Amino acid sequence: MVRKKIAVLTGAGISAESGINTFRDSGGLWEGHDVMEVASPQGWANDMDLVLEFYNLRRQQLKEVTFNAGHKALVDLEKHHEVVIITQNVDDLHERAGSTKVIHLHGELKKVRSVQDDTLITETDGNIKRGDLASDGHQLRPHIVWFGEMVPMLDAAAQEIVDADIVIIIGTSMQVYPAAGLVSYALPYASIIYIDPKPTISHELSIAKNLTVIEATATEGVPRVVKELCE
Repeated sequence: MVRKKIAVLTGAGISAESGINTFRDSGGLWEGHDVMEVASPQGWANDMDLVLEFYNLRRQQLKEVTFNAGHKALVDLEKHHEVVIITQNVDDLHERAGSTKVIHLHGELKKVRSVQDDTLITETDGNIKRGDLASDGHQLRPHIVWFGEMVPMLDAAAQEIVDADIVIIIGTSMQVYPAAGLVSYALPYASIIYIDPKPTISHELSIAKNLTVIEATATEGVPRVVKELCE
């Protein structure tokens, strides 16, 4: 078996199977909140305490769930191929399962940062409140990429797609940009495997030359694909 470079793009679907709710599953609401109230600079400016408490609760919820068979299969894939995971999810389930190279496009729940200097990042398992300061003396905020903010890891993710022999897309509608546009960086010879129970063929996927669509959940489809790639 020839060792290949595999880039894996994961979305909310793989986390949902572990019990993590996603706002796109409930008419634009995230845990009962309009996403712009809790995931935008405007929401932060309007009600900092609401936003901090929202992510405190998400952080606590994360302690109650664990990785699933989809996450674990991707760890097994690392034993045979060079694997990088590019995730739109802000949870740490890929890391907890054992994946060693994970790029978080939209930030991480278990990290906070200074409102003034986005390079001052701190890990936390606990709650953050008004008055909790970074080392530069400014308020801490969730290390989350909110709507309207730049996606700092986008260029690194795009380069991983360019370098990949195989791109696996798992549990994402491929409708949220700029993340959805990443597949367009795949080279013409790269194989693209799309795993989703309700796959949506975006423009980028529709013009892919080597596309395989597997209509299955992450816990069903990912172990099956990994088994084939490791034989």
